Amino acid sequence: MSEIEFILKKYISFFVQPYGIVISLLFFALFFYLIKKNKITNFFLSSAFVFIFLFSYPPFSNFLILNLENQYEKYDYKHDIKYIHVLGNGYNDDKSQPISSMISSAGLKRLLEGISIHQQTKYSKIIFTGYKADMSISSAKMNENLSLALGVKKENIILGEQARDTKEEALFISTLVADEEFVLVTSASHMPRAMKLFRDMGLRPVAAPTDFHKIKLDGYLYLPSPNSFINSQIAVHEYIGLLWSNLAKYY
Repeated sequence: MSEIEFILKKYISFFVQPYGIVISLLFFALFFYLIKKNKITNFFLSSAFVFIFLFSYPPFSNFLILNLENQYEKYDYKHDIKYIHVLGNGYNDDKSQPISSMISSAGLKRLLEGISIHQQTKYSKIIFTGYKADMSISSAKMNENLSLALGVKKENIILGEQARDTKEEALFISTLVADEEFVLVTSASHMPRAMKLFRDMGLRPVAAPTDFHKIKLDGYLYLPSPNSFINSQIAVHEYIGLLWSNLAKYY
């Protein structure tokens, strides 16, 4: 994938996710307000509030995330699989913070699950992937640094620092495992898309989901919440990713 295609994909996906939809609607509302088109302004403003409520409504956001997270059960630690692939996630390189705060919540959970599986599997290797974008260090290297601090031996770590997205992470590990089974560690909501991409390339991943966001709800009388909006954002991002990967087959 070229750099232009990669950037274009990121921008397009932003504007069809909850946050991007609401921002776009508010922008149009402001535009038509400035040119004195009150009816159109009211339409876009009302639409923005409807979407904010819908994506923030716990039963709706939970429905979106459940359909993704329920597809794979937690990992069976009795497996004896050599390679454990932990997919990259967000982080920052602010050196005023401890390394445990520099990795995102999702990334930290993926890392800890990967280390947990590694510690229970003799002779296993952990593979970290993820590029550095405009940071001073790659996501893969950041994960390695924390793993070393937590007692993982350097010789048991393999890095793929050029992979920019899930497809490129799959391409990297394909050079290591060939047709051998390997453990795939990623967020539960991201697992369906990741498993599809890896399997489509002829690989044999064994799912180890973590970073669950689903909750148990009783009834429908819930107030909107910021966490529910975030869960909707996560879920819609994954649905778009699944759609994108399906469309990519035809182009």
